[in-house]
Amino acid sequence: MAVVVVESPAKAKTINKYLGSDFVVLASVGHVRDLPSKKGAVDPNNDFQMNWEVDGNKQKNIKAIADALADQNKLILATDPDREGEAISWHLLEVLQKRRAVKKSTSVERVVFNAITKDSVLEAMRNPRKIDMPLVEAYMARRALDYLVGFGLSPVLWRTGLGGRSAGRVQSVSLKLLVEREMQIEAFNSEEYWSIETLFEEESKETLTAKLSLFDNKKIEKMTIRSEQETTNICATIKDTAFTVGSINSTPKNRNPAPPFMTSTLQQEASRKLGLGTKETMMTAQRLYEAGLITYMRTDGIDMAPEATNNVRVLIQEKYGNNYAPQSPRIYKNASKNAQEAHECIRPTDINLIPSKLPELDKIQVGLYKLIWNRTVSSQMESAKFEATSVDIINKEKSTSLRASGQVMLFDGFLKIYAEGRDDEKNSDEESRLPSLTKGQNLNLKKITPTQHFTQPPPRYSEAALVKRMEELGIGRPSTYASTVTTLLDREYARKEKNRLVPEDKGRLVTIFLNNYFNKYLEYDYTAGLEKNLDKVSAGKANWKQILTDFWNEFAKTIETTADLRITEILEKLNEVLEPHIFPSVEDGTDPRLCKTCNEGRLSMRTSRSGSAFIGCSNYPDCRYTRPLSSQNRDQKSETLEEKVLGQDPENKANSVTLKNGRFGPYVQLGDQVDPKVKPPRSSIPKGMDIETVDLDKALKLLALPRQIGPHPTDGVLIEAAIGRYGPYLKHGRIYANLTDPEEILTIGMNRAVEILEEKIKSAGSYSVAKSLRELGEHPDSGMIDVMDGKYGPYVKWKKINATLPKGTSPENITLEEAIQLINDKVTKQKKPSARKKKK
Repeated sequence: MAVVVVESPAKAKTINKYLGSDFVVLASVGHVRDLPSKKGAVDPNNDFQMNWEVDGNKQKNIKAIADALADQNKLILATDPDREGEAISWHLLEVLQKRRAVKKSTSVERVVFNAITKDSVLEAMRNPRKIDMPLVEAYMARRALDYLVGFGLSPVLWRTGLGGRSAGRVQSVSLKLLVEREMQIEAFNSEEYWSIETLFEEESKETLTAKLSLFDNKKIEKMTIRSEQETTNICATIKDTAFTVGSINSTPKNRNPAPPFMTSTLQQEASRKLGLGTKETMMTAQRLYEAGLITYMRTDGIDMAPEATNNVRVLIQEKYGNNYAPQSPRIYKNASKNAQEAHECIRPTDINLIPSKLPELDKIQVGLYKLIWNRTVSSQMESAKFEATSVDIINKEKSTSLRASGQVMLFDGFLKIYAEGRDDEKNSDEESRLPSLTKGQNLNLKKITPTQHFTQPPPRYSEAALVKRMEELGIGRPSTYASTVTTLLDREYARKEKNRLVPEDKGRLVTIFLNNYFNKYLEYDYTAGLEKNLDKVSAGKANWKQILTDFWNEFAKTIETTADLRITEILEKLNEVLEPHIFPSVEDGTDPRLCKTCNEGRLSMRTSRSGSAFIGCSNYPDCRYTRPLSSQNRDQKSETLEEKVLGQDPENKANSVTLKNGRFGPYVQLGDQVDPKVKPPRSSIPKGMDIETVDLDKALKLLALPRQIGPHPTDGVLIEAAIGRYGPYLKHGRIYANLTDPEEILTIGMNRAVEILEEKIKSAGSYSVAKSLRELGEHPDSGMIDVMDGKYGPYVKWKKINATLPKGTSPENITLEEAIQLINDKVTKQKKPSARKKKK
């Protein structure tokens, strides 16, 4: 017999079924040890000695493995087939050796399962190997670098008072992408331009639309026509001109399918098509992998095993016809040069298991599996074929030309089941047929439509777009994309608005600071170069400690140069860097930093204790002028808003209702602040609500928020409308949905609220409230105990205490007494005091 160790209990259960009674399959439940979050965990002065610490929560898992090895003489390490999985196997072996659970006589093997199917598991067991130490060394180098950067920069950030809690090797560079994009948006000056579209009719009364492409022998491009007057003159000329068909060009056009998924492209498509965040995509994919439905989900590879490719081709021929399968298989080559981390693509383990025949899974898992199945099958299908036609319509002198374009799909090919999503939402496959025309044919001009346009700033990054950009720049790796985005949100360096990532003031200030004082380490090329060197370590072509030495020697010196920085010096530097954005030049030539209220003070950026930033006057407290940091808001009415009494509170005539302007924008207040420690009732005025419309009635409604709309018609749970940190929103249980129209917060009714909440659930595609399976009865301390169906299995719930049901306990059979014992054990565990050091 042998002891097999995998990462998750779910996987252990499945693999144990495949291997039989000759094997004991146990789970490590992830990493068993890590670097402690304290100084000295990595010692650069002692050859980068790494002082690992065993996770206290994993002691019982380690003990179970050690106890099993007492009767067995063979250990098979079967953790995940990536760098992290290799590291877990190495950590576990070291811990077991220190406990003397693994002896010199113990046989130790490493196997990897690319898929959790019986054939894949048995094949892997027949091909064991040793632990891949270059891959482990690459892990240690990354872990040491992340620690040195984090513990090197974080204390510097704490001293600055900018509100930043942490910095990271990949995290800070990714945040820089968000901040740079936001500054591009703020600095963007929209420009006017015009386009001219015409409607022609031919002899049989069929019509076609054409756009102006040449006028007065001058080529018309996007920004050629810049004013309404110029547009009017051109339209007047065209109106009195006779036109004929000048040329007709038809060309065949093929569109090839996208390759199968790797980690980054799966995250991008799951975001576009299912509305999933990177973290939830990976969690869902992990569950599909552990259930044996898909191959391993952290990979840079897009190649497919020959046997799998053949199976896909057979399915295509049987299900869609021979003409949908190309003559020879499509071969996709890996973009990653790091063979150790480029596993096979993400695909279904059994392509014949079509999505409609899946075993019982939740909605999100079904959606992600279907996405993977469609992409895999489409990648081996025939190209889609189109015929693109362009017609040039000209005047007699050929000095003016209008172009009509059309496209007809001749064969749908892979588009029959799948089309890759696009961030710009343009559909290049739409059909637009043109009528049958001949060269020299006269056309009748029926209508001229001039259209005014304005150039648009680049869009903010969605999670998918950020991952794509990180991949293009070579920043991070498949295993880090999701955690990087999550960290930015958890640290409140960025927030999500309408599925887009928006940097917070705190994130902006931290980025500007690091970019000025640690510029090299935020450069995209430097970060990508470091990733390439770490890939060389994985391939056994570079020494990991030499990479750490080269990095630390220079990084330590840079940290020393910031030791004596003062907050006033930092703020002045930030003002200087941000000046073009937060103090843009004004048309009349006056000083953009002159206070608009007192006309004496000088405006500058300031920070609050929370790390948020605002623009304030140097004459404070005599002058209380403030405005938000963002340059987009520099001209808003609230900047010069004067305090105004709107009326008296109908319930207490002694209290005035006042419209005020604060650091973070306008708000209404009920009564005066008598006690400096107690704020009177206040409500901010949501962004987008016209301040001019805020009268006494509206102010009182805002002050009365949150507003109860009523119980939801399906479950009876109350729906509320309120204003939060990110603006107006609806709340229904644990579901929150933003209101795009700020006026709706005061007027929205039940039907509209239910509609918005349903849209939120559909777009997020990710949230499900735990369902109560049955009520067990009252707890002795009062309160109902429920058996719940949770995301990770059944559990019992009493008030705020959740206790997982033990393995083998059925939610249908658990008794009230057993549930009370589980809850009491959980309460006792939570109350258990942590060990404290004795005073000397």
